[in-house]
Amino acid sequence: MFSAFEWMMAMRYLRARRQEGFISVIAWFSLVGIALGVATLIIVMSVMNGFRQELLERILGINGHLSVYGPVSGQMTDYEPILDQLQDLDGVISVNALVEGQVMASANGIAKGAIVRGIRAEDLAKRKIVADNIKQGSLEAFKGDNVIMMGARLARTMGVTVGDDVTLISPKGNVTAFGTVPRMRAFKVVGTFEIGMYEYDSGFIFMPLEASQIYFKLKDGISNLEVFVANPDTAPQVGIELQRALQGQASVHDWQRANSSFFNAIQVERNVMFLILTLIILVAAFNIISSLIMLVKDKGRDIAILRTMGATRGMIMRIFLIAGASVGVIGTMAGFGLGLAFASNIEGIRRFIEQFTGTDLFAAEIYFLSQLPAVVDPTEVTAIVLMGLGLSFLATIYPSWRAAKIDPAEALRYE
Repeated sequence: MFSAFEWMMAMRYLRARRQEGFISVIAWFSLVGIALGVATLIIVMSVMNGFRQELLERILGINGHLSVYGPVSGQMTDYEPILDQLQDLDGVISVNALVEGQVMASANGIAKGAIVRGIRAEDLAKRKIVADNIKQGSLEAFKGDNVIMMGARLARTMGVTVGDDVTLISPKGNVTAFGTVPRMRAFKVVGTFEIGMYEYDSGFIFMPLEASQIYFKLKDGISNLEVFVANPDTAPQVGIELQRALQGQASVHDWQRANSSFFNAIQVERNVMFLILTLIILVAAFNIISSLIMLVKDKGRDIAILRTMGATRGMIMRIFLIAGASVGVIGTMAGFGLGLAFASNIEGIRRFIEQFTGTDLFAAEIYFLSQLPAVVDPTEVTAIVLMGLGLSFLATIYPSWRAAKIDPAEALRYE
């Protein structure tokens, strides 16, 4: 498509001589701008994908895909028939009984608010995100009416470890002649877990189901049933089937509805960041246009001589297309490599910068996660690279067309 002569002339024009140094500087800035734009876009999109995936895995790892609540808020009685009925439905993997309540945890003079979840030991063992991230103790000791397992950050904040006692204070107290007295009871810590999400590691306590029923005075009742399905994305459809099968005995809520505002905010932020960072590539493309226009103006006499020697308008246009496109292609490929390398090592880079500057760049209590995630989506990366190449090629069309339209007689007359 392009002849060796056209390639030779294009590369010669890109190698600036002393009087053309300014044009070369603009071309180099264009190349660096496209490289940084492509790399930044790949990095930011990968981090946003990582955020969404990590949060999704942790939220769905510790919570059910569907929650079934009884007609009375906060309490389900005679739930065993409903549990058996749900387990027999297609698409349902498991159904867990759950007791949930808010408490104030106190130890060593430190008090922190927490969520207590009562669950059977065998059901907790099936939640790999908890079972595989036990920091101290073990699930084997998770039995009895006075034991708990708490988040590692919460345990560190309160200065407790395995074997220590933590007093739990429930706002739903005991009614006495002198008013309502908060319910208090000491529990032994038999284990700590750290799943990597600040909200759970610093505010969750697990308790055996029977112990939680006694503590929250639910007798044989529970707060709700958690349902796990084969594919979390089909949870809304399965929820409709569950609602139909229960025939009004309970209400069903899926994880997408419960966390819709959270994930919608991430999606909006992701779209806005993509739009803003695309402008970097667009600005670099305009730099290619300006540098090529200046090169065409500077090479007007050379173009006229080439035309008189037999070069066609098409050859002139292709020469400047190659010159401009080379800047865009090299910049895009450099940005592609830089973006992938940065995204693959982003956690190590974060730690290095934190050690070098002595600052906390990624506070877990603000960003929910304790590590900076990055998930590279091949489809997105391909789209970003194609966009960079496309804008680079589009930027060369007008200057190349303008070069091809130069009249040799006019150009030589004014030289």
